[in-house]
Amino acid sequence: MRVTKHEHAALRIEKDGRTLIVDPGGFTAPLDVDGLVAVVVTHEHPDHWTPDHVAALRAAAPDVPIFTTPAVAAQVHDATVVAPGDVVDAGGFRLEFFGGVHSEIHSSIPLVDNVGVLVDDALYYPGDSYAVPEGRSVALLAAPAGAPWLKIGEAMDFVLAVAPDAAFGTHDATLSAAGLSMHRGRLRWATEQGGGAFHDLDPGDVVEI
Repeated sequence: MRVTKHEHAALRIEKDGRTLIVDPGGFTAPLDVDGLVAVVVTHEHPDHWTPDHVAALRAAAPDVPIFTTPAVAAQVHDATVVAPGDVVDAGGFRLEFFGGVHSEIHSSIPLVDNVGVLVDDALYYPGDSYAVPEGRSVALLAAPAGAPWLKIGEAMDFVLAVAPDAAFGTHDATLSAAGLSMHRGRLRWATEQGGGAFHDLDPGDVVEI
């Protein structure tokens, strides 16, 4: 399985000529969608999806299934609502969902639904949460690196709890170069405590599982 990090939170996962897109949001450039078989949107915030991004994906693959939360499904024709505990086969990708709630930004801001996704029992991306896929071994973790809701110590504890074989930082468009370097270093330390390897991935970079 080949995982490409794109800007901010967007991921492209490829295997056997099939493509899965996760969180094509507002900070993300147009994506290569050759072989697109499914899309996952973890929650409703525009840095994780926009109507224009979804329209472009549906133009390239009109019948592609989109798995998401109720708030996004209410705005996207024929989207499929998923919740923690759901497992679906999406064009040959096994998707298992975790979590359920977005991490708190501030007590004045309402919490929204959020689902983390485990792809093929190998790649885990929590969306905007620290939801741990309890009882699952994670070969590759897409760990959030920067966000209004994120404290780096909490992100480190999340990585320590998951203990992946490997990890890389995502959700990072709001960080300066200096901040990104610092947060990657903290996530690297946390990954290495469990014997894992941390990859510094910039947009367009690829890691294989």
